[in-house]
Amino acid sequence: MATNDVITLVLAGGAGVVLGAAFFGGLWWTVRRGLSAKRPAVWFLGSFLVRAAILLAGFWLVAGGHWDRLLACLFGFFIARFLATLLTGTMSACRNAPTEETGHAS
Repeated sequence: MATNDVITLVLAGGAGVVLGAAFFGGLWWTVRRGLSAKRPAVWFLGSFLVRAAILLAGFWLVAGGHWDRLLACLFGFFIARFLATLLTGTMSACRNAPTEETGHAS
């Protein structure tokens, strides 16, 4: 494998991380915004369609007809998913920390 091929795959993986950050960042924004919206179904459906279209177009552009670039991009996307899960899990754990009991009947 040539050096140019390795650089191309690393760049494709980086593009996957960027696409994943945009996808999951958009999801996070939509959930925060959609929960207080008057018509949340429109927010969630519209957001999904926009995020999926951007993601698929990004995969198509990065792959350029090469399966190895697509695989590297997908790997980067899964790295972004892991990081998003890790960050949001940590944030929700801090936010939902157990509080002192209020003396409910046992």
